[in-house]
Amino acid sequence: MDIEHPQTAPGDAGSARRWFLRGIAAAFSVPGLILVSAFVGFAGLAKETGLTLVETVFMVGVVWALPAKVVLIGAILSKASIFAAAFAVALSSIRLMPMVVALVPEMRAEKTRPWVLYLLSHFVAVTSWVLALERFRHVPPQMRTTFYAGLGGMLVANNMVVVAIVYMLAEQLPPVASAALFLLTPMYFLTSLWGSARERAAHVAMVLGLCLGPVFHVLLPGFDLLAAGLIGGGAAYGWHRVAKRRAGA
Repeated sequence: MDIEHPQTAPGDAGSARRWFLRGIAAAFSVPGLILVSAFVGFAGLAKETGLTLVETVFMVGVVWALPAKVVLIGAILSKASIFAAAFAVALSSIRLMPMVVALVPEMRAEKTRPWVLYLLSHFVAVTSWVLALERFRHVPPQMRTTFYAGLGGMLVANNMVVVAIVYMLAEQLPPVASAALFLLTPMYFLTSLWGSARERAAHVAMVLGLCLGPVFHVLLPGFDLLAAGLIGGGAAYGWHRVAKRRAGA
């Protein structure tokens, strides 16, 4: 499968197929399994909310990022208007924009078509982003879109299937087990981002966020994540600039 070059030589088509399959295989990894376990908890949450099986599976494929789905379910439970719900989901997904900005240049080759990058941007979430950045160094630049299509597509497909199965079996799963599985996601996000960070400033930002989050939860409930992110991220950026200036001096 070559989503960039429909008319390729047989050898190129075979190479593209191999990289597409390698992308699929990369989805069956420890990060992918942890993400699946988190979606087990989401399936139970969606059923408790009153969503149908079709609506829940459709949400996984369209909204994709797990926090955005949780925000949407919260809006449904609070009986918010469709515009308020859309705004909340969009606001929660703004965090993905820097990931797209960082990942797209890594995938772009000389002949990459813009629509391919737009399409693959739909698959950008923390798990696919971390896996892609870790493995792109071993993928030829002209095959990275094909590799990421297999990776992102399989992650979405896996979770759609798992959510459908768990939704139908949710009544037999203890609530405590669902909650515990759901909490694996933030733990995985934190450890994955820490391990994949290329700059020490990212570690500083994460430490400051962990420290400031509980403080602002008490001082500014409802705006705690925003305040911790802005202040912690801004302080980490300032530290990075100062450290870089000292290193260059």
